[in-house]
Amino acid sequence: MENFTPISALAGGILIGIAVTLLLLFNGRIAGVSGILFGTAFPRSGDWLWRFLFVIGLVAGAAAYHHFVPDSFSPRSGYPVALLTSGGMLVGFGTRMGGGCTSGHGICGISRFSPRSVIATGVFMVCGAITVYLVRHVAGIG
Repeated sequence: MENFTPISALAGGILIGIAVTLLLLFNGRIAGVSGILFGTAFPRSGDWLWRFLFVIGLVAGAAAYHHFVPDSFSPRSGYPVALLTSGGMLVGFGTRMGGGCTSGHGICGISRFSPRSVIATGVFMVCGAITVYLVRHVAGIG
């Protein structure tokens, strides 16, 4: 854990908590990013603008952080494009199959004491740990 930064992690967690609370308070919506993104791509009547602004805010926030703290992160290289593409497609499939993503279940669902979200988040974490083990230690990638 050579890159552990508790202050920035705590600040990020607080900002995420404030953002999801405000979205729920003022819009009555859960901040599940996969559902919001899906609703932006396949909109229903009168339900597109807030989703679009939410996605733009995610991208703009990351761009602003990278602009003001340019050495904060660097993209990883050396991963096969086919592996990244198939991983992204599996994540998309899993979010549809699981009825939400880590943000919807892990942040919003657990905070609402949803048993379904607690179980889903546990499954996400276990599958993530298994995937990291397989990719790094069995396949030797990364």
